[in-house]
Parts: sequence; C-alpha cells; structure tokens
Amino acid sequence: MPPARRSLLYVGAFVPVLLLAGCSVEFENLQPAKEAGQLTNPSGSVYTGWRVFQDKCARCHGTAATGTAKAPDLLPIVREMGTRQFVSLVLQRYDWNQQTPQARSDSSAREVAVDLIMQRKDVPVTMPAWQGEPSVDAHVLDLYAWLSARAQGTQDAGRPAQ
Repeated sequence: MPPARRSLLYVGAFVPVLLLAGCSVEFENLQPAKEAGQLTNPSGSVYTGWRVFQDKCARCHGTAATGTAKAPDLLPIVREMGTRQFVSLVLQRYDWNQQTPQARSDSSAREVAVDLIMQRKDVPVTMPAWQGEPSVDAHVLDLYAWLSARAQGTQDAGRPAQ
C-alpha cells in the first residue's frame, strides 16, 4: 500500500475516534451543568405560587407583585433574597409572638399600635405573619418560586402555565 494512501486511511480512522471522544466529553459535562441549573431554580411550582400570591398577597402588593400604596414592590427585594430568608420573613417576621431583643426590652411600640387599633385610628399597615395559615404554610416554596421567577424576569405578570 502506498504511503499516501496509508496516511489517508489513518486519518480516516482517527477522525471518527476524535469525534466520539468529543461527544463523550460533552455528554459527561451535561450532568453537572443540569445539576447546577437545578440548584439555581427554586423548588416549587410557579403556577401554585401565583395562585397563593393572588389569594393572600395581591390585595396589598398588587397582582404583579410590583407594589401599591399599601405595600412595597417585592421584585427587587426577592431578587436579593435566598429561599431560607424568604420563608423566615413570610412565616415569622411580623409575628408579635416572635420575641426580638428590641421587643423584649421595649414593648411601647406594640402598646401604641394596640391603642390606635382600639381607638379605630389610622394604623400603619404591617404585613401579617403567615405562619399557621394552611395555604401559605403548605405553599411557601411555591410562592417563592413565582416571586423569584418574576424577580429574575423569567415569568411575566400574567397567569403562568400549569
């Protein structure tokens, strides 16, 4: 066999081997990429989170979570927040039974708020603690999934797909 033809045969056999090796490297790299992508997406159903938000939160924060005169725009807040912090804030932050160091040392602000409520005067609206509310307790991660998708721009203000 002439040397030129033998070289061509080697190249013809070597090219498919390189292509297969490249495919296996690509295949091996897909799994870590998928896992990393799943870590950045919050667990939970965007659709169910939207439903809970419309039922429990929209009257103050607006149907798109962009705020009203009563409550702030949640999108920039949630954009900077992790799942654990979100769950803690929604379920416990505004619960008067949750004693903070400031609340233990001085409960006068609470007493003033109670007095204003008793006198039926305008009281600043504060977000309730949702701990113990069955639909929020069961779907707080879904709520975070919807708000996070809104904050990241991957979900528009309308009803998400189921």
